[in-house]
Amino acid sequence: MKRFQNFNYAKTLCTFLCVCIPFFAVAQDDDDDDNFEDEPRNKATFNLGSGLNFSFNDGDYYFNMSGFIQPSYQNIKTSGLDADNNFNSKRTFLQFAGAAKEEKVSFFIQIDYSSSDPLMDAWVAYHPTEKITVSFGQKQTFVNNREMTYREDRLQFNDRSFLSQNFSNTGREFGVFVASKFGDKFGISPMFSVTSGDGRNSFGTDSRDTDLGGLKVGGRLDLFPLGYFKEGNDLTSVDLGREENLKFVVGFAGSLNKGVSNSNGEGHGDFLLYNGDGTNNLPDYNQLYADVLLKYNGFSLLAEYVNTSADNLDLVFTDANATQLLAPTQISQFLVLGDSFNVQTGYATESGFSFDARYESMSPEFENQTTSILQDGNAYTFGISKYFKNNSLKLQTSYSSINPSVGNNLSQFQVLMQIAF
Repeated sequence: MKRFQNFNYAKTLCTFLCVCIPFFAVAQDDDDDDNFEDEPRNKATFNLGSGLNFSFNDGDYYFNMSGFIQPSYQNIKTSGLDADNNFNSKRTFLQFAGAAKEEKVSFFIQIDYSSSDPLMDAWVAYHPTEKITVSFGQKQTFVNNREMTYREDRLQFNDRSFLSQNFSNTGREFGVFVASKFGDKFGISPMFSVTSGDGRNSFGTDSRDTDLGGLKVGGRLDLFPLGYFKEGNDLTSVDLGREENLKFVVGFAGSLNKGVSNSNGEGHGDFLLYNGDGTNNLPDYNQLYADVLLKYNGFSLLAEYVNTSADNLDLVFTDANATQLLAPTQISQFLVLGDSFNVQTGYATESGFSFDARYESMSPEFENQTTSILQDGNAYTFGISKYFKNNSLKLQTSYSSINPSVGNNLSQFQVLMQIAF
């Protein structure tokens, strides 16, 4: 089924390109005709990092084709065991974007060919005003911690924090998203979403793999007391734009996911719980986040906190025959429950070097539960990056140490090259 699904992705992409490329060629031919200066102008450009760009009718219509690849080497060592070495393409993304100015519509499609389940983003957006955007489809949501709102090619380290990895998967959801920005000297950015609550590709591969549970309702509120970051400098936690004046954002996010069957609500069917008559009785999953990001003259500081909890746990059984009642603390074996915080800081020089450090701590909701998914522990990471052309071309190295209170320590060393086109 996966092979058939991937074939469908490839067939759709090839069809899309076959339709679009002749259209681009005709548009470019029209652009080369200098005898019709009164006609709308069309042009095509290519820049490293922003890809191939087509503009039609003096910018009224826009299309972009871009992507990036991340070849990487990784050494993973668990205390008492042999090291594991890997060399592969960590991510291989292909992206399509476009906009129609007069119609106030835009779209974005992103595919990861390093994954067996490649579709990451596929959404269309309507912009009723310059300050408000309404999106529909599969999209990177804003209801998680701030690092999870950044795309994979814009991370400060080789990998996302363990806070992000524990409480999220890819951060994608299918649904409706409303984002807005108001103010200038004091910026306010409220956001709201209603999604399927089962993460990306939430409707499965066929009619037998259907969405479970109810909807997920969430939102985020970002406050910019000293004004917004520079354009583009808000897309990453690194201060590549080198803010001349101190800027920071304080954010609060949260969500209620009705009926989850995945450890952090970004999937479905990983477990089932039942009520007394043997029908599904899935728990509700709550996530609350608070974060702050500060930037000034190359220096950056990101601090994040998350707390999760579960509801709808009365008279819940672990079997369809209703013979095994769910114990009070047993839900921690099914859901990632507890607290975690992440603090990461760095300094980006004018020559493109960045020196970064991160510290994290994890605390499960129930103490002395060795079977909990979230285990008590801490981790730290050190990284050095060289940005040759912002995020378009960069080399990153990092070393991480994960120290659980119970079990073996784990260390990771990674070297990653990012090439964006």
